[in-house]
Amino acid sequence: MPDLIQRGLRVLFCGINPSLYSVVVGVHFARPGNRFWPTLHAAGITPRRLQPFEQEELLTLGYGITNVVDRATATADLLEDAELREGAKSLEARVRRYRPRFLAVLGVSAYRTAFGRPKAQPGLQPETLGTARLWVLPNPSGLNAHYQLADLARLFSELRRAADAG
Repeated sequence: MPDLIQRGLRVLFCGINPSLYSVVVGVHFARPGNRFWPTLHAAGITPRRLQPFEQEELLTLGYGITNVVDRATATADLLEDAELREGAKSLEARVRRYRPRFLAVLGVSAYRTAFGRPKAQPGLQPETLGTARLWVLPNPSGLNAHYQLADLARLFSELRRAADAG
């Protein structure tokens, strides 16, 4: 799954890994039940609800998309811990190359495993990755029932406000 990335982004969103469906259709967060696109709009990140096939419009707004792990799976829980840790190393190289202001990892448990931070909570993290400030957000997958759309929108809007402030 190709990254949606360019130098100097405000925020680089980082999913855990692409779904099989996303790989087939060639766009990030493409599954119909995924709440990524509705959340971006509800959080004020996009001026309207973008459809997955309009993902390129994110770049014009200063946002991009990548993944911790490149391997597509039916669900993220099929990934091995070692894959997440290895993916974090690869992600660090991408962040150093493209230098986004924020890296927003979408998945609290995946972040904890990939970066060896077992007690990390959603929000701004004390460490950085290269020059990027790290922010952890819940995974917007429809399978993540712990967070409703309003909860996701509130947490994503906190990131937006921080990115707007510089």
